[in-house]
Amino acid sequence: MAAPTDFAPRSDFLRVLLERGYVHQCSDFAGVDEAAREGRLTAYVGYDCTAPSLHIGHLLSIMMLHWLQATGGKPVALMGGGTTRVGDPSGRDETRKILTLDQIEANKAEIGKTFARFLDFGTAPNAAVMADNAEWLTTLNYIEMLRDIGRHFSVNRMLSMDSVRLRLERDQELSFLEFNYMILQAYDFAELNRRYGVTLQMGGSDQWGNIVTGIDLGRRLGTPQLHALTCPLMTTASGAKMGKTASGAVWLNPDMLSPYEYWQFWRNTEDADVGRFLRLFTLMPLDEVARLAGLGGQEINEAKKVLATEACALLHGREAAEAAAETARRTFEEGALAQSLPTVEVPRAAIEAGLGVLSAFGPEHAALVPSTSEARRQVKSGGLKVNDAPVTDERAVIGTGDVTPEGVVKLSFGRKKHVLLRVV
Repeated sequence: MAAPTDFAPRSDFLRVLLERGYVHQCSDFAGVDEAAREGRLTAYVGYDCTAPSLHIGHLLSIMMLHWLQATGGKPVALMGGGTTRVGDPSGRDETRKILTLDQIEANKAEIGKTFARFLDFGTAPNAAVMADNAEWLTTLNYIEMLRDIGRHFSVNRMLSMDSVRLRLERDQELSFLEFNYMILQAYDFAELNRRYGVTLQMGGSDQWGNIVTGIDLGRRLGTPQLHALTCPLMTTASGAKMGKTASGAVWLNPDMLSPYEYWQFWRNTEDADVGRFLRLFTLMPLDEVARLAGLGGQEINEAKKVLATEACALLHGREAAEAAAETARRTFEEGALAQSLPTVEVPRAAIEAGLGVLSAFGPEHAALVPSTSEARRQVKSGGLKVNDAPVTDERAVIGTGDVTPEGVVKLSFGRKKHVLLRVV
């Protein structure tokens, strides 16, 4: 069922989630509300280890775990050390790349660092738990799994799930390996209930079918009543998928996206999204959110700076967020060459030989544009600059004469995206 307009939550957890706009669907509002009010709600969200970082598309569910803990509930962040070996087919037309066990473990270690910013893994009764489904999935006996778990699944119903149906309707191959994913996810729910008392699974709205399948499996296995709660899939006011930029995904790992670039992502928010993003991605009081969202004209830019700083502080810490804000101020308001801009090292020999501008702006170096063809298009439209001078010739090269006394070359894409090439 969708989020009701007439439901009056008695728990702080559901009140916060509904007021701030996190809820898309819930299987039983009253049941979740009662468990949260009585202080016995434990909920989980699962994250597969497909890359060394989560991206901004995961941030909504991470914030839901944060608010669960802040209102007295117990959050469980489930690492998919087991399910990553299979691959979630949801929303994809092709099979996910099969990773080695070493790659999965390395990704898991990096991803785990992100949660320390949002959750408390201390010793309190509602301290967060980080679990790994490899603990139980990799020890399953295949025949016993088919007999004890597989018999509860209807192939007819599995074929009707969006993650399967949409792939088949587009005539895209779905491997038997991927077909098993929803069984493993459902089993995770039942196993987490047994180990940690989890009764609620949260996730994006595209996971609704898989989560409900887990509720059904839990009922058949005799667990207490399980529940589902999903958040909306995020799009901007203009309809674009949130978190995709010209240079790729907005990563949460600072080694893959610097705090400055993360700050800039939020600073570039569309006017119509400022209030919504302040509610969802910061901890600011709602009355202050309403005040900032109500600003008009050029004043809305001040609200965007607040959004950028507060969102960046949550992930990277207050000091890094304020440094990013100061770098932006010096770069845009003073025209200074801020040494804290994102930096990419380039060999001196490449500069001495003459580095082509298309290559410099492309994924080989600054990654300000996703390809040389896009760099070429931006040259024609005047979108690229070297040391604040427009690039007018796609055959131009960056040479030793372009290196500043600080040993860098400043590359700019538009007004707000900058990278320093540091000559080494």
